[in-house]
Amino acid sequence: MTLKSHTIKINLPGGIVSAGDLLDILQAAEKAEVENVRFGNRQQVFFSVAEEKLEGLKQDLIAADIIFELNADVHPNIISSYAIEDVFYHADWLREGVYKDILDLFDYRPQLKINVVDNDQTFFPFFTGNLNFIASDTSNYWYLYIRFPKTNSIYLWPSLVYSEDIADLSSAIERTVFANKEQFYDQLTIDGSQLYSLVSASANFVQQPMVEALKLPDFKLPYYEGFNRYGNKLWLGIYRRDELFQVAFLKDVCKLCLKTRVGQLYTTPWKSLIVKGIGLEERDLWDLVLCKHRINVRHASNELNWQVEDLCAYGLDLKNYLVRKFNEEDVRTYRLCFAIKTQPKTGLFGSIIIRTQQQDVQQLASGTELFEVLHTREFNPNSKDFVSYRKDVSRAALSACLIELCNYFYELQSQPALMASAVYLEEEKPGDAEEQVRHVVYQCEHCFTVYDERYGDEFNGIVAGTSFDTLQGYSCPTCEASKDNFVLVELQRSTVG
Repeated sequence: MTLKSHTIKINLPGGIVSAGDLLDILQAAEKAEVENVRFGNRQQVFFSVAEEKLEGLKQDLIAADIIFELNADVHPNIISSYAIEDVFYHADWLREGVYKDILDLFDYRPQLKINVVDNDQTFFPFFTGNLNFIASDTSNYWYLYIRFPKTNSIYLWPSLVYSEDIADLSSAIERTVFANKEQFYDQLTIDGSQLYSLVSASANFVQQPMVEALKLPDFKLPYYEGFNRYGNKLWLGIYRRDELFQVAFLKDVCKLCLKTRVGQLYTTPWKSLIVKGIGLEERDLWDLVLCKHRINVRHASNELNWQVEDLCAYGLDLKNYLVRKFNEEDVRTYRLCFAIKTQPKTGLFGSIIIRTQQQDVQQLASGTELFEVLHTREFNPNSKDFVSYRKDVSRAALSACLIELCNYFYELQSQPALMASAVYLEEEKPGDAEEQVRHVVYQCEHCFTVYDERYGDEFNGIVAGTSFDTLQGYSCPTCEASKDNFVLVELQRSTVG
């Protein structure tokens, strides 16, 4: 007989939590006989509680003034990139105070996914939210890219957004979207300018014109585990292969933070934990906690660059299986990241996507699954423009298919002019002789972004199969160069049967 359990979700706005608040959560969980907690892709906390312990847990969380959701995710967490500020990079103007001021202005619980991230990092995704605020080079002003709910349609807000307007503007957009679902929610075609008009008519916000287009850095996932020095301090990254963080371990982490005046902890989209501000002289104390709970650090890099849906045992098992295969073959995955999708529209972050072709993988016998392997155009994990690489891939053949695709990525790396294309590799038929496959595309002279008529341009709302010659007023989705800045490029590769 299976005992019934319930899932508790607690948002940590911006991925920031004080050691004292996290300790309160852990103590309530421990009292309810919870042994492990997990961190989610949106920097939230999950754990399961038995039916008979639920009421007591709810009372303890309410008494500690902890907001939670029970068996639901109606209110997605607001994510921010503050966790890595100072340790991986130094922002020009975006500091802790700016993040916290913005988060403090949210006096409502959003139902849309909101991302607040710097433009000079690649650790946090830019476009996995519905409202994606990305810092501009102008102090206290942000680009806003709206990804309409249940779609990959993206609309760039026509003006920069002032920091103090982010919360109110988010609220106004959310109200407008939900009041006009037939226009803006789960629709095949959406007019973003209509949303802009409705929201602008409802309230006054600071208007700041865009001086230049957003430029994002090339994706490079920094190694985010173990002890690392920055300035005269250390930061510690903790990753768990099974995604489980023991309550007892995290309690000791919180207590040590309080003892050594480390005020905050940070969760990440990679389901890991970061502790900043550790004194060099306190390194031994942290080593003792890690040793006490047998916490291993310094996993291989090709294990750390995976995204799996929250609370998905199947996806986690498949990830670990593929990581073992990668390790056996000593596969290089630098500048790539992978996502495993078993459900539609989960908004994972990945340059290579493994998607199950069955609706319910849990009902299949092991080894009978089929997968589709996709990659984003230009292998940019922030893109929502997916290119199908191969379908009907068995579990046994999946690792070989992924390794082949990784090798193709590195071939493109050695040909920078072709990197922007990331063209679809047609699956060869057995027995075909070697031949040269040629394909003509249009490429931006400034940033090498490609317009391929076979795929169109989802960012600009152009459907697949649209001829480049018929486009009116077209501009590059990356650098906004006009249509006359595109030139014909012939792509060529060899295929071997």
